[in-house]
Amino acid sequence: MKAIHTPGHATAFVLASLFCLLAMTHPAHAAPPLASAPSVAAPAELRQALPEARLVGTGALRFFGLRVYEARLWAGPGFEPLRYDQQAMALELVYDRRLEGGAIAERSIAEMRRVGPFSEEQSRQWLALMRQAFPDVAAQDRLLGLSDGQGGVRFFHNGQPTAQIRDAQYARLFFGIWLAEQTSAPALRNALLGLAH
Repeated sequence: MKAIHTPGHATAFVLASLFCLLAMTHPAHAAPPLASAPSVAAPAELRQALPEARLVGTGALRFFGLRVYEARLWAGPGFEPLRYDQQAMALELVYDRRLEGGAIAERSIAEMRRVGPFSEEQSRQWLALMRQAFPDVAAQDRLLGLSDGQGGVRFFHNGQPTAQIRDAQYARLFFGIWLAEQTSAPALRNALLGLAH
């Protein structure tokens, strides 16, 4: 990977905001599943909670050619994409750059609205949850969302638990950001599901 010039603090803040606010509003350019994907080790927190999980697919979200993060979908044998919200699985994001946790939470709410409707009260509750779940991230930081397939969702930052919720509607809408047919990043969805050519 080529070295990227590190901008000044003010510029970095603007770029972080742009990445968060705009990255998923443009079609994602996702590479096909990596040839080395099967050798990627499952995170420790996932091995404990879902030992049978295997890597389904992986892809990078890019914004104007720059990688924002690499996404990895982990699930048990026989995973059915159209029933993603009813199966135990995990979505892992490995970031390539600094982003503010609050901006990630707000962008997540906006993307969840693409998947399905929800009330303003739900929006407030879920935003508060995700502000707790998503701290500021730097390059190589990992965020992992783990779904038990029955509405239970747990979040981890670099392997440490940050928040949890039991809400089937939230689970469907949140993971739908990447896995629902209504996603704003269809190329990344295909890569995660192993459908990219």
